[in-house]
Amino acid sequence: MRDREAFMTWYGMVSTCFGLGLSKWAPGTVGSFGAFVLALLMGRIPLAALVGVIVVGTAASHRYSHRVRVEDPPEVVIDEVAGYWAAQYALPMEMALGTLLLFRIVDIAKPFPIRRFEALPGGVGIMADDLAGGIMVNLIVRFTYYLLFQGGLAGLYAFFS
Repeated sequence: MRDREAFMTWYGMVSTCFGLGLSKWAPGTVGSFGAFVLALLMGRIPLAALVGVIVVGTAASHRYSHRVRVEDPPEVVIDEVAGYWAAQYALPMEMALGTLLLFRIVDIAKPFPIRRFEALPGGVGIMADDLAGGIMVNLIVRFTYYLLFQGGLAGLYAFFS
C-alpha cells in the first residue's frame, strides 16, 4: 500500500472504494466489478447516486492524489464506479453485464477524445476520462439497441430499398 495513513482517511476510503482499489490484480477491473454488483443490488442507477459519486469522488480523488503525490494513482477506483454507473444509467439491468464489458474495453483503450480528459488537473482529470467513457458506452448501447430491437435496421433497409 502506498500510504496507509492516506488510505485510512475519508477520502482514501472513498477513492479506493473501501479497499477495492488495493487489489494487486487489475484494480480498475475490480472497482468496475464492485460498481456492477452495487448496480445489481440497487436494481437501477438512481440519478442522485450517480451525481453523488461524481461530486464526492472528484473531491476525494483530488485530495487522495495530492496526499500521495501521484497524478492518477491506480488504487483510486471511484472513477470506475462513476464511469460504469454513467454507462449503465437509465438502461435495463439485463444489459448490465454487457455494459460492464464494453465499459472496461473503452476504459482501457481510451479512444479519442476520451484520453484528452486525463490531462485535466486533479480529481477532475481522474474522474473525467471515465465519465466520458461511460457516457460513450451508454450512447453506443442505446444506439445498438435501437438498431437491433426498435426497427432501426428495418427502417434503414426500407429507406434504401
